[in-house]
Amino acid sequence: MKTAEIHRRWLDFFEKKGHTIVPSASLVSDDPSLMFTVAGMVPFVPYLTGLVPAPYARATSVQKCIRTNDIEEVGKTPRHGTFFQMCGNFSFGDYFKEGAIRFAWELLTTSEADGGLGFEPKDLWVTVYEEDEEAIALWREHSTLPDERIQRLGKDTNYWSTGQPGPAGPCSEIFFDLGPEHGIDGGPATDDDRYVEIWNLVFMQYEVADVQSKTDFTILGELPKKNIDTGLGLERVAFIKQGVQNMYEIDQVRPVLDRAAEIAGKTYGENHADDVRLRVIADHVRSGLMLIADGVTPSNEGRGYILRRLLRRVTLSMRLLGVEGPCFSELFPASRDAMSAAYPAVAEDFEFIARAAYAEEKTFLRTLASGIQILDSAVGSAKSAGAPVPGDTAFLLHDTHGFPIELTLEIAEEAGVPVDAEVFTSLMQEQRDRAKADAKAKKGQRADLSIYKELRGLGETLFTGYDELVHESRVLGIVVDGAPVNEAREGDIAELVLSETSLFAESGGQDADQGFIIGDGFEAEVLDVQKPVPGLIVHTVRVDVGTIGLDVRAETRVDADYRRGATQAHSGTHIVHAALRDVLGQGAHQAGSYNKAGYLRLDFSHTEALSSETKSEIEEISNLAIRSDYEVVTREMPLDEAKALGAMALFGEKYGDRVRVVDIGGPWSRELCAGTHVTSSAEIGMINLISESSVGSTNRRVESLVGIEAFRNFAAERAIVQQLTGGLKVPRGELVTKVQDLGAQLRAAEKKIAALEAEKLRERVPQLLADAEQLGGVRAVLASLGAVGSADDIRSLALTLREQLGAQPGVVVLAGVAAGKPVVIAATTQAGREAGAKAGALVRIGAQVLGGGGGGKDDLAQGGGTDAARIDAALAEIRRSLGG
Repeated sequence: MKTAEIHRRWLDFFEKKGHTIVPSASLVSDDPSLMFTVAGMVPFVPYLTGLVPAPYARATSVQKCIRTNDIEEVGKTPRHGTFFQMCGNFSFGDYFKEGAIRFAWELLTTSEADGGLGFEPKDLWVTVYEEDEEAIALWREHSTLPDERIQRLGKDTNYWSTGQPGPAGPCSEIFFDLGPEHGIDGGPATDDDRYVEIWNLVFMQYEVADVQSKTDFTILGELPKKNIDTGLGLERVAFIKQGVQNMYEIDQVRPVLDRAAEIAGKTYGENHADDVRLRVIADHVRSGLMLIADGVTPSNEGRGYILRRLLRRVTLSMRLLGVEGPCFSELFPASRDAMSAAYPAVAEDFEFIARAAYAEEKTFLRTLASGIQILDSAVGSAKSAGAPVPGDTAFLLHDTHGFPIELTLEIAEEAGVPVDAEVFTSLMQEQRDRAKADAKAKKGQRADLSIYKELRGLGETLFTGYDELVHESRVLGIVVDGAPVNEAREGDIAELVLSETSLFAESGGQDADQGFIIGDGFEAEVLDVQKPVPGLIVHTVRVDVGTIGLDVRAETRVDADYRRGATQAHSGTHIVHAALRDVLGQGAHQAGSYNKAGYLRLDFSHTEALSSETKSEIEEISNLAIRSDYEVVTREMPLDEAKALGAMALFGEKYGDRVRVVDIGGPWSRELCAGTHVTSSAEIGMINLISESSVGSTNRRVESLVGIEAFRNFAAERAIVQQLTGGLKVPRGELVTKVQDLGAQLRAAEKKIAALEAEKLRERVPQLLADAEQLGGVRAVLASLGAVGSADDIRSLALTLREQLGAQPGVVVLAGVAAGKPVVIAATTQAGREAGAKAGALVRIGAQVLGGGGGGKDDLAQGGGTDAARIDAALAEIRRSLGG
């Protein structure tokens, strides 16, 4: 049975049982405590915890998930994958244990011919919490399992909680028995790999407090509304139903594995180490495909770093299989074809996905080449010294160049040199400790969303600001210093929750509105507006006058000038996006944006810098669209209808069943957008592109001023031109040529001055040699040169002096001030080095006195510092080290 067919049967079964089918949420989680959606229940957490009222009594989904905390286990076990799909059915105060158990048994054991999954009851086991007599009785009633295959286990395995005060409850897990050839008898209680967990039924039954650990907490009582949260591992069911050994061999993953094996000239199943690498490749390519499809692009931080790590592990695994060239153009299409039946978007958006992945591969192959040079040098040095490759070098390669330790070990082993693995392991542990501390600190900074639970339960905040700037509302909740209060007094910074508001909350790239909230006897300035949980708008205010209490009248007033500027910028963002696609092609997808009054920033998928001509063309198209005074039309409609009209759904954005579509000039610019907009393009006024830059290997960024800010910038540039033309006494048309001529004259003068200064220094050679001292068996030239043109001048003079010293044991140490900073350079002759004089060591001595650092090789080294007044002291310290 194909994986997509299992997916389809799951949704069909539960839809017939009265469940609402909820499309998979993005892999990019809305939960601020999570980087990715890590479980099927994550999108439903606000409903399961009561933070937000559930919009349905029953729901079902097949949720895309990413977990990378055990990335090192990928490929080594049958069940560890970074990307996986979790089938779930959920009840929000509707059916409970009886329904969950009955549905699970029915779907699993109904024959394939009748729409079920066709498992034989003799192959199934279940576990229950040891004290959950109700669940045990229900399994006996609704299944044909004998008592010995209903096993009681403790809290450590069969009790669910978030680890925080709140809902918790027992769970029941369903296992498939692979057979006696795969392990020992005794059922899941043995914790043997023979028994594969396929489905977990969580019964959210109790409210707990005083949580000390997973098994140590106080049960306060039963929840007023009991919930069901279940999760079935789609890949686990697929590898069982397809008769293969692990998740890497199922139909959605195996094609990538086979293509990688073909490229590498390997046969899967012949060599364990190669098999692990092939499984890593297959898993990570699929994960990369799905992450990019959900708007994640490679970068050096956050989600982008995780994606980059996955893609680089693919390249490194291919290298360990003997493939050194690019291969993503073969692997990603294989994954696209395997996944598109379940996720058509990966085929529709493959041009974007491929561009991001292939660019990252190209970049990493260059990085890999430079890293190998570092490793080759380290291996050579270690071999000459009869020592292992330093552990800090191995760590540098891992941390900076993405080399796994396995690759370093393999290359070193081929050269017959060991690696100091103990130091490497120690440095890795230090890095993990720092990461944990950082994560803990960040977690501590996040707001406790539980304070909004009761407020959200009062209803959804209605936004009226599309049609009005002033609206009369009521105060439903007040939060000060993270705690709910009954009033906010003059001078307080408070969060206000109102029944309705005309103030726009930051979202979709648009900054929050500015304005005021005014009522009887109070006035508060709005500092920020956010949506901490879906459906709840929270206003951060400073109370300027009076006291704000609960359930009082409050009028929201949007700053009209700021809103006008914000709508200009947001509509301007749509116009610039359309102009980019006109000029660069349809592959120039928006990859993020930010806009506020007078300013917009737009990230888009593109790998090359824009030329001046291209930027001018984009700017001109944008301003022509403004001049054309296109009508801006906003409509609300079902998501499927909007997509059928060609409305662009932007990467990384999340949409509900009903969406707002914003048209500018009809289909020329048609996007899904919940922001505020002008009514005609002429209201934008003007677009002035001020910057274009890189934001990663696959994305570029343009920044623009909008409206009156764009005009002011043009006016400022005009004033500069007028000052220059007046000062240089040339007409505007000749200004560029005049400035270029002046620049050329300046550079020529600087070059001439530098040559004169260098010649002046060379003239000092005879005197410097005459002043040489005999120190500790070497002839030493130590001198302070005063102010010099550059450090290169000092280096050139030092090399000249060393050459003049010839074959005798000699040392040259020169210091000077370049660009206001002290510089010290040392050079030694061969005989000087044999006598014990090392340039790097001498420079470090001097640089330390200067308040800086430095180093280099034994024959030539350079250092510097911050305190030029200490140059004589630095030379004196070097003189003492030489025996003077």
